[in-house]
Amino acid sequence: MGPTNTIGYLLQHLSGVLAKQSDQALQEQLGIGFSQFKILRVLQNSPKTQQRIIAEWLGQTEASISRQIRLMIDKGLLRVTISPGNRREHLTEPTSKGLRITEQAITVLNRCHADMFNDLGPAKQQQLAEILTQMHGYTCQAGKVGACHHPSQLSNQEGAI
Repeated sequence: MGPTNTIGYLLQHLSGVLAKQSDQALQEQLGIGFSQFKILRVLQNSPKTQQRIIAEWLGQTEASISRQIRLMIDKGLLRVTISPGNRREHLTEPTSKGLRITEQAITVLNRCHADMFNDLGPAKQQQLAEILTQMHGYTCQAGKVGACHHPSQLSNQEGAI
């Protein structure tokens, strides 16, 4: 195997290309970037979350998350509230507009990548989902660098990149 067809290279290359294609589709159709979509997805599943936790789950810096959150607040997609239990803790949550955009983004991404997944067929899609779930479980074990601390739960809706 040459350096451009190893599993590790192919996974990273595919990830980067899919992220670029996803970003372009979301920018063109909804006016949000892929980075913003990922934050919205975290908050869709875990509303009222601290920026630090979002950053950990996405493997990004708190500064990059903070910048995106400010942009999304300006667009009316998110709001930040002070925790009633700890006045120093700020919690980020999606607005109803943010939740609508998240659902629309899932549809956009599923359409954007439909041909690729359809070419695989149902059996290979299922097999790929199982392999990726197993790999996720290994790479995100407690104590591993960049571990996301949440289980992988793949469903049809979550097929979106």
